[in-house]
Amino acid sequence: MAHVKASAAVSHVGRIRQNNQDSGYAGHRLFFVADGMGGHAGGDVASAIATHRVADADTVYPSGPEAAAALEGALLAANRNITETVADHSELTGMGTTVSAMLLQDDRVVIAHIGDSRIYLLRSDELSQITTDHTFVQRLVDAGRITAEEAMVHPRRSVLMRVLGDVETRPEVDTMVLDTRPGDRWLMCSDGLSGVVPFDEIQEIMAADAGAKQVADRLVKASLDGGAPDNVTVVVVDIGEPPAPETPPQVVGSAAAPLAFGQPIEPARPRGIRLTPFRPHPVQETHFEPDSEDFFDEIIEEDIRRRRRRRFVWSFWIVLLVALIVAVVALSYQWTQTRFYVGESNGRVAVFQGVQQDLGPISLHELYRETDIDIADLRTYDQQRVQQTISAGSLDEALQIVDRLEESLE
Repeated sequence: MAHVKASAAVSHVGRIRQNNQDSGYAGHRLFFVADGMGGHAGGDVASAIATHRVADADTVYPSGPEAAAALEGALLAANRNITETVADHSELTGMGTTVSAMLLQDDRVVIAHIGDSRIYLLRSDELSQITTDHTFVQRLVDAGRITAEEAMVHPRRSVLMRVLGDVETRPEVDTMVLDTRPGDRWLMCSDGLSGVVPFDEIQEIMAADAGAKQVADRLVKASLDGGAPDNVTVVVVDIGEPPAPETPPQVVGSAAAPLAFGQPIEPARPRGIRLTPFRPHPVQETHFEPDSEDFFDEIIEEDIRRRRRRRFVWSFWIVLLVALIVAVVALSYQWTQTRFYVGESNGRVAVFQGVQQDLGPISLHELYRETDIDIADLRTYDQQRVQQTISAGSLDEALQIVDRLEESLE
């Protein structure tokens, strides 16, 4: 039978957000993260409601199937609690939350997942992603339309296709039962980590010879070092020999304390939640859209139009830049043809139009007139001047220089 050797939960508001809408739970056998969405509409309320309800599933079950049914039932019950809360507080309409949960059952773990938070498993220093994001960009990746790297920066990366919230009465929750063994290290995290820190860096931190709490702290720090544009919550669980005595459950994030919201809700509501009509917090960028083929096709068409517009804009600026370069070159060449200088051609004094320099293979000067004055007949000083070229601002000035050279021969 597998046991929890150590666990840790850490949550941070990040560097941009003004409030923490994430929640995390590290219990005796149950561990999960919940990433709220809704901004003014109460993402922190949604994740706290889900945390308090799902935490009730932290107990022992007779079998894996019963544990899976209980965990899925806890998520669906949390969905009902959120819906009931919105019914009583219309200002919270549109709030929702992701949940990625793991329940230890004998030598197996039961997974329940909805949204874009993630569960990873490190085994033999190899990290693998266990859950699949319920996002629009993940569907594009699955369809082969974009790569995983492109999904990280896609403008629709914040669109969720499945969440717990007041939209669906029975949302689809992914569940699975997997084997676990001593030495396994599990990670549950919000997209504040997975959307900022590269996979390879997460694997390196997870594989470090350090305790669960130290690893959790390092993961959060990696997100902060990367800018942490969103809240970041991580729960790390090490499987092995159990410590003695068993540590009490740990709750972090918005569910760690009652939400300061004015009037308390009815006793039947989830514990620790009090609500008020309004809170001055910024709107969360992550949002939910129905998981339908019509919406998927519509967004794909919009994505195609966006790429076309982007190509058109880039093409326009490239053409404009090329035109500017051509114009500058043409004007510069025209200016050079207004200049003249006196130099040597076939051993004689000559007048050239242009400037002495060349632009790569392009000559910026040409012979205008070759005189009958031999360079050898000039004084030594004048010979050196002509060989080094004498600049003139105009044709008349160049001809005057030639006249003076000719007069010096008399």
